[in-house]
Amino acid sequence: MLINGMTAQEIRVLQEYRRLATETLGVAAIKAIKHPSGGGEGPAFSLVTKGLLSVDDARQNFTLTGKAKEFLSYDPKPEYEESGTETAEVEA
Repeated sequence: MLINGMTAQEIRVLQEYRRLATETLGVAAIKAIKHPSGGGEGPAFSLVTKGLLSVDDARQNFTLTGKAKEFLSYDPKPEYEESGTETAEVEA
């Protein structure tokens, strides 16, 4: 499943920023991210190309961009039915 043209590995990298509540991760932390389909720094570099991460000149630290922060700010919640309201409307 792709969201905004991102692969599952790329989304997992961004989720790690949310999980750790940080804006910058080093390459070692990126490589340590576990993903069933593989990981490594490849997904992080592709996020740099897509404008979601920036990398320092030494290519050792990845920082979230505004675009990535906007993506991570989206926190979908399931919609729940209110038990009493719909029942009352159906019975009325």
